[in-house]
Amino acid sequence: MKAKIHVSLKTGVLDPQGKAIETSLHSLGFDGAQNVRQGKLIEIDLPTDDQAEAQKLVDEMCSKLLANPVMEKYTVEFVS
Repeated sequence: MKAKIHVSLKTGVLDPQGKAIETSLHSLGFDGAQNVRQGKLIEIDLPTDDQAEAQKLVDEMCSKLLANPVMEKYTVEFVS
């Protein structure tokens, strides 16, 4: 099973990269772009087809390495 993990900053945490992207979009004429936030996508092939076990593995990976629980949140999409 493959896990697609989307990691992003929590609401209220300053996002300087998102602000820089927003400024660049405005300079390119995309004035309607507002509140830009950036994040990361991590794809992992997991050694199980059991979704509960896969969720447990991903939660452990995220809490130990992939996401900073103080500043970041994550969502997971499983693909067979």
